Amino acid sequence: MKQRKIPLRKCTGCQEMKSKKELIRIVRNDEGEFSLDRTGKKPGRGAYICPNSECLAKAQKSKGLERSFKAPVPQEVYEQLLTELSGEENE
Repeated sequence: MKQRKIPLRKCTGCQEMKSKKELIRIVRNDEGEFSLDRTGKKPGRGAYICPNSECLAKAQKSKGLERSFKAPVPQEVYEQLLTELSGEENE
């Protein structure tokens, strides 16, 4: 039986290639609104990040999300991501 190809994406924080299912997708739609995409199917420009706060801090420091979206990312988006990621890590 043929082996299925696993889609890989690069984390904007640690710059490591990981499988798409391991990462969280952040989406910017046509109106410029940012949101988390758990399904990976929302329309819009996407960027991927590991589900931990260290990678989010690295992405914020290196402006990885800004480069991916080719637009400035508001501080509220980082705060929202941090609260959601810290909630996940506690579970």
